[in-house]
Amino acid sequence: MIYCVVPEPLADELYPKLADYYEDDPNVTVIVDRRKKERRLPGSTGGGQREIRDRRRMRITGDFPPFASVE
Repeated sequence: MIYCVVPEPLADELYPKLADYYEDDPNVTVIVDRRKKERRLPGSTGGGQREIRDRRRMRITGDFPPFASVE
């Protein structure tokens, strides 16, 4: 899926043209960006509820058995 994002100040002019241009392409959706301010300001904690996790598997405890020497 491809999103063609139109800034809100240009929506009246560009949205109808782009929507008509991409109407036959099911992989493209034209949308209007209606955000009023930036969500990720410098120094923002983002709500502070994010948990950092290590998704790698834990190592099995213990030692490897000794290798038999091949000569």
